[in-house]
Amino acid sequence: MRIILLGPPGAGKGTQSARIVERFGIPQLSTGDMLRAAVAAGTPVGLEAKSIMESGGLVPDSVVVGIVADRIEEADARPGFILDGFPRTVEQAAALDRMLAEKNLQLDTVVEFAVNEEILVGRIAKRAAETAARGEPVRKDDTPEVFKTRLSAFRAQTAPLSAYYASLGMLRTVDGMKPVDEVTNEVMALLEPLASTTAS
Repeated sequence: MRIILLGPPGAGKGTQSARIVERFGIPQLSTGDMLRAAVAAGTPVGLEAKSIMESGGLVPDSVVVGIVADRIEEADARPGFILDGFPRTVEQAAALDRMLAEKNLQLDTVVEFAVNEEILVGRIAKRAAETAARGEPVRKDDTPEVFKTRLSAFRAQTAPLSAYYASLGMLRTVDGMKPVDEVTNEVMALLEPLASTTAS
């Protein structure tokens, strides 16, 4: 089962990914982790990415797709995978589709977490305040100002993916504002039928 999770920062994708991994035994593929692993392993794509990152440049789509292509060849990802944080743009989505088609693979579904952004900002502010009250350092991206910047970047770059995958009939939306366990129940209700068809 090959899944993409979509949703803004703080929508709960990480929490739900962990539960999907546990339930279906497929790995969660984070582009950041994959980039670091490819650089550390010294693969051709990793070396290309390393030189770009060291010069302060943004790693181009072709390199990121190459790293995803290498990673999904590994044994643990053959039964399926969860992509979180990629694709970020419609261009990346189209490149991913082409790469999967070359391997005779296809995505099974795209799950989007619908959230109320104002409530999300409030949640982040509350979390930052609670962290500070315990005397612990607050993550830089947990301040409301930084979080709002990340949300606007998400809206500009990644939100168009919803329309892209909806046009392909692949988009499924869950209410990310519900309690965590209820969100999990919605996600599993979408994925269980897919797991049985892909297994057969």
